[in-house]
Amino acid sequence: MSERAMIEICDLNKSFATPGGEVSVLQQISLNIVSGERVAVVGASGAGKTTLMHILGGLDHPSTGEIFFEGESLFSLRGAALDGFRNRTVGFVFQFHQLLPEFTALENVMMPLLIGRVPRQEAADKAEALLREVGLGHRLTHKPGALSGGEQQRVAIARALVREPRLLLADEPTGNLDSGTSDEIMALLNEMHRTRGLTMIIVTHNRKLAASLDRILLMEDGQLKDDILN
Repeated sequence: MSERAMIEICDLNKSFATPGGEVSVLQQISLNIVSGERVAVVGASGAGKTTLMHILGGLDHPSTGEIFFEGESLFSLRGAALDGFRNRTVGFVFQFHQLLPEFTALENVMMPLLIGRVPRQEAADKAEALLREVGLGHRLTHKPGALSGGEQQRVAIARALVREPRLLLADEPTGNLDSGTSDEIMALLNEMHRTRGLTMIIVTHNRKLAASLDRILLMEDGQLKDDILN
């Protein structure tokens, strides 16, 4: 195993049983990702991009194959140990934000800390500082319904980063945004990468976003078709 690899993916396969037979979603994916890399995962809908993202984050399991995170087999972890890995190490950003509509921006960002039993005032202070960092210091008490799409995505990014993960996984973070707002979110993600030393893996159809990252993985029909350094 490469000593430089933060993540090593080895012969990853994923399939589902359906009434019409087995459907293969990922086939023999093998690659290394180095700490600090910014990686775009691109390909047509149904190429397996989101499934790969979920497996990398420990939200799903492969049918066969292994993922090693800094030398440790991710799927040797079970139950609370796997939950702990996700909570400590991985931040998730989704296309549709997945914010809790009944809570304010501040409360949404506090939530991962409160679930982790961080004292409420400490959680509030940390969440407020991060919201100010992403440009939403004036929107702390607004609920998601009162925020624009770009503002909601900034809240989602702050929530993903509030526990100081080392790996950020983002699934179409600009998918529902206009081009100007997409550029702002792209710049924010790259700034968070720079200031926080993140490793980022971003599923995207946004060619401009993909081109701004260090590396592009092209997926097609569940297979890794190309691996391009920018």
